[in-house]
Amino acid sequence: MLFGRFHIVLFREKRGRTRKIQLKGWMLLGLGLCLAMLVVGNLLLLKTYLGSGNLERSLTLTEKSANEQKSQLLNLSQKLVTLQKDVTRIRDFDSKLRVMMNLEQENTMSVASRGGPGQDLAKGYLPLYRQELLARKMNEFLRQLSVESRLEEVRQQEIIQRLRASRDVLDATPSVWPTGGWITSPFGWRVSPFTGKREFHKGMDIAGPPGTPIYAPARGVVAFIERDAAYGLVLNLTHGTGMVTRYAHLQRVANIKPGQVVQRGEVIAYIGDSGRSTGPHLHYEVRISGVPVNPMRYILN
Repeated sequence: MLFGRFHIVLFREKRGRTRKIQLKGWMLLGLGLCLAMLVVGNLLLLKTYLGSGNLERSLTLTEKSANEQKSQLLNLSQKLVTLQKDVTRIRDFDSKLRVMMNLEQENTMSVASRGGPGQDLAKGYLPLYRQELLARKMNEFLRQLSVESRLEEVRQQEIIQRLRASRDVLDATPSVWPTGGWITSPFGWRVSPFTGKREFHKGMDIAGPPGTPIYAPARGVVAFIERDAAYGLVLNLTHGTGMVTRYAHLQRVANIKPGQVVQRGEVIAYIGDSGRSTGPHLHYEVRISGVPVNPMRYILN
């Protein structure tokens, strides 16, 4: 059969002509096999096409889930960054209290200095391959934060006990802002607005409208009220243990006099522009045994 001959006769209806096609058996078998392969191939393609639709839907769901997970990770990371800042702020507050209470400063490293969840999270970009790394880092951060919070609780208890035993010291420590306004010149080295040379600024300047009230930042005694060529109208308060606060360039002093005791929050003077000044502001100093120190070390609010 494979080597036999087969004839296919084609008739043309209108003209009455015929055409004969001669095929060998193996050729006819090959055509049949090709036709069968085409049918099978089409069926496989159809199955693949239908399967690809299911894969596409599955991929869409997977991508959606991955995007949701990434969004949740980013949201959690932003919260951890905020928490990290809060921990740093609490540690700074702890340090200020220890300075005020003359407690020993502990050489402990904050969670923030060890590195938080990540610095590129604010951009909202999180590559897929970094999600696992970020999750591990957040877990480590939370573990460190848990340890840090327990240690901080112990430290705060120590401070609370010392505060209860030293209430008078706290009341006499200048721990609040003396006036409202904005800092125009902080404590430390600066370029003088008068000479243009580098000089050490012994306090900090808080600018505000003339007549803005100035409040006693702690309980103290009015040491003196006088006029100075540089400081203008100046007021000094003594707070005990060698601590003194100075208020310069005043417009006027409130109804107080030397030797009078003032309480924290009591109005003692008003912002002015007296003396050598570039505008209305309060020059605020904190001195310990005559040595000027940064007032920001004591301000808690």
